[in-house]
Amino acid sequence: MKGKTGKMILTLILVLSLTITMIGCSGNNNEEANNSNVNSSKGAVKGSNDKQASEKLAPITFSFFAEDPNPNWVDMRDDIGKVITEKTGVTLDAEFAVGDPSQKVSLIAVSGEYPDLISAKNDINKMVDADALLDLTDLIEKHAPNIKKLYGKYMKRLRYSETDNSIYALPTYAGVDGIGFSATGGFELQHRVVKELGYPKIRTVKDFENAIKTYLDKHPTNEKGEKNIGLSLLAEDWRILISVTNPAFFTTGAPDDGEYYINPETYEAMYHFRRPEEKEYFRWLNHMNDIGLLDRESFIQKFDQYKAKIASGSVLGLIDQDWEYGDGERSLKAEGKFDHAYGHYPVTLNEQFKDHSFQSTGFMAGYGISISKTCKDPVRAIKFLDYLASEEGQVLTYWGVEGMHYVVENGVRKIPQEINDQKINDSINFSKKTGIGFYNNIGPHYGDGVKDSTGNYITTNFPEQIEASYNDVEKEVLTGYGIKNWKELFPGESEFPVKPWGVAWNISAPADSKVSVLAEKMKDITWKRIPEAILAKPEKFDAIWDVYMKDVEKAGVKEMEKEYTKLVQARVKLWNE
Repeated sequence: MKGKTGKMILTLILVLSLTITMIGCSGNNNEEANNSNVNSSKGAVKGSNDKQASEKLAPITFSFFAEDPNPNWVDMRDDIGKVITEKTGVTLDAEFAVGDPSQKVSLIAVSGEYPDLISAKNDINKMVDADALLDLTDLIEKHAPNIKKLYGKYMKRLRYSETDNSIYALPTYAGVDGIGFSATGGFELQHRVVKELGYPKIRTVKDFENAIKTYLDKHPTNEKGEKNIGLSLLAEDWRILISVTNPAFFTTGAPDDGEYYINPETYEAMYHFRRPEEKEYFRWLNHMNDIGLLDRESFIQKFDQYKAKIASGSVLGLIDQDWEYGDGERSLKAEGKFDHAYGHYPVTLNEQFKDHSFQSTGFMAGYGISISKTCKDPVRAIKFLDYLASEEGQVLTYWGVEGMHYVVENGVRKIPQEINDQKINDSINFSKKTGIGFYNNIGPHYGDGVKDSTGNYITTNFPEQIEASYNDVEKEVLTGYGIKNWKELFPGESEFPVKPWGVAWNISAPADSKVSVLAEKMKDITWKRIPEAILAKPEKFDAIWDVYMKDVEKAGVKEMEKEYTKLVQARVKLWNE
């Protein structure tokens, strides 16, 4: 698998055409939300070994590349970054993806010049095929007691594959033993819409449509005389997955498994667009376009334009994840336009379906951070990551600095009101100054709901703090629906079985495998045909869809499904036997 000439040549040939495939995104918040449904808050994390955290080490700078963007990164000059450097001696010379992150990783893989640390997400296969990554097994055993303790019984889930038991990445996009406390996706409506309409039930696409149409009929323009927009989607490059195509499985009773639907009984994979019920979801989007409720710029606007449009307050409805539209919403809040911000609703095609956002994946290993073979000091690198995995390190990255960002009263950690107000109302500047939220996906960590040795929650994402983070307008809307937290509208973890394969979108296939090559073909077809079907005249929708289905069949979709089924079944065996 590693360092084979044929693979390297093929990777080089494909490098300029490789783009993101098989990703889900429900994003990092959703990943933690989908973790184990075991209520870990009942048991504290005790006895964390923080000896190495206190070591005084000479300064060192590691180069670091991450596929996720972070436009607010300030080179560890934030409050938390300064403490991390003080404790570990480490600073990061970080580069975050701009443009197509998958292509960037492809270029890194074939270059032979690797960053010391890399977060390649589902493109880790390219780095493994290039023989670019260290097997971390021995480093963990010798130098990382906190990491070893944290992953505990899940260590076998860190193995790369059935045939290669190396640990090439420490999972950081999912917290160990976490449970989901907050909804971050679904369908979004501005608070002003539901307030004016008397808090109508928003359960189906028809409910969502009616709310938008009714409000837009009354208020075609905003207070500036600018046109209000019913529903805006984002289809730029890979983001089409998050806002346009992924909702097709959520609205039709399936969980997020990237580009596949996995049969829960047989673990067979199907390209999810081939499910007949999903065709009807895209027919509804076609209908929304036909009656003028869909933003005409949905399939041509850039990400920055989308965020700016949200920040203007003119977009009534979204179908997205909050990590994607969050900058626009934060700008609204900074201007005091809290009624133009959004609530989360579990919308499905009809009431026979349930939104599966909170179906548990168990501990979802996969996406994480790797150490390259050219790292200048692998021992220092693993010790740095081990500090982040320590109890002290996790409290620091989630809560901040004691006395500055939180206080301890009678043994209980609390965020002072003035700090919480900054966090809510000026979150961009707050993040830049404090660094809170910047380091969670760099280091291994526990999930929401887990308590530390003091009996406090390790993360700040627990019911009481979530409710305290809502502004007055949001609390008013939640009260209007008779709830305290958006999650209460969604089906809970207990309504679904735990998925033994975790999530399919973080099952990595070799870059030169049939599955990867065929997935690229399917992506090209889908990204062409889906917008075409949505924007067509309604009477032409079926004909376009039929062509789409014939296109993917001709391109080898059934062979791709067969090969991906093998990967899913191998994952189940690797994790559960």
